[in-house]
Amino acid sequence: MTAPAPPTPPSYALAEMLRQADALAEDLRTGHGPALQQVRGLPFVGEQSVISRVYLVGSGDSYHAALATQMAFHRLAGVACEPLSALRMLEYGAAWEYDDALPSGTLVIGISASGGNQRLIQALERAGEQGARTLAITATAHSPLTRASDHTVTLPLSDLKPCPGIRTYQASLLGLLLTAIELGRQRGHPSAHAEVLNREVLATADAIEATTAALRPRCDLLADRIAGAPVTMALGSGPGYGSALFAAAKLIEAAGVFAAGQDLEEWEHVEVLARPRDMPTVVIAAPGRSRDRALQVATRAHGYGRTVIAVAGDGDRGLAEAANVVLPLHGTVREEFSALVSHLFAGPLACFVAERLERLPFATNRP
Repeated sequence: MTAPAPPTPPSYALAEMLRQADALAEDLRTGHGPALQQVRGLPFVGEQSVISRVYLVGSGDSYHAALATQMAFHRLAGVACEPLSALRMLEYGAAWEYDDALPSGTLVIGISASGGNQRLIQALERAGEQGARTLAITATAHSPLTRASDHTVTLPLSDLKPCPGIRTYQASLLGLLLTAIELGRQRGHPSAHAEVLNREVLATADAIEATTAALRPRCDLLADRIAGAPVTMALGSGPGYGSALFAAAKLIEAAGVFAAGQDLEEWEHVEVLARPRDMPTVVIAAPGRSRDRALQVATRAHGYGRTVIAVAGDGDRGLAEAANVVLPLHGTVREEFSALVSHLFAGPLACFVAERLERLPFATNRP
């Protein structure tokens, strides 16, 4: 009997990365209303205790989205919030050997575009067994993840073709940010404030559109430097840390180059010593709490000979002087929502690097 042939891998095209990057603004405009309607139906306050602690759990891009939105849960929902990878949540996220591993008022949010992450599903099932409320944020309805969760926010994307996650990443960010706003409203924030915040999220589509247009030609010019380097670092803190990890992931997935994300402060304690001296170093410096520290790190990295790429607010003269290349962020976006714009360079840059190297996404380990 002939063994069945292995499944045919998806067919990846680099042009799809650019199409997905161009679709982000419209995705936000069309997806905001349906997502908001679902989020407003979530019962965060009721007969059970009020939510006071949140775990954001995922793997890969989903984990990066968790890191990028932690600040929104802290500031807009007023809850303790901890992002964890799926395996860490499953095995180390709580004192599972005790009956009260997850205290009353705990919400565990599982993030997965496909809804098929096995470790994540197991983590949510375990959390539910301990009495925590669980929520799935996904792009796939009726998936194993949705069946493992008490509640679901589904953010479907039309005409989604195989590609390193770009549209799905924004969908995860959108679902998480709207959830943070709604949780804050149900916990006692004035509803008018929630309305203002929701309008701000929707208005970010204009900033996404302007930023995407400005970034495309600069990323194309920058691609040669990245393609010719043995390693690229991406640095950030707060929401920017999630964007840094996401950017490194896109370079790896699309072009097969080694890239790593790191916290701004941790870089200065460890990777600052790494060679080569002219290593491309992306510094996420969106306006916010860590902008001044980002400027210090960028200035020092430039002084050491690094090729510094600053992802900074348009017109930020300090970062422009400290960097070899500036990737400008347009529009006024509050820091809690800044991950919606600070990741936008990653897809086009990774695409152009892959083109220079004549590589296709996810091809490294294929025959």
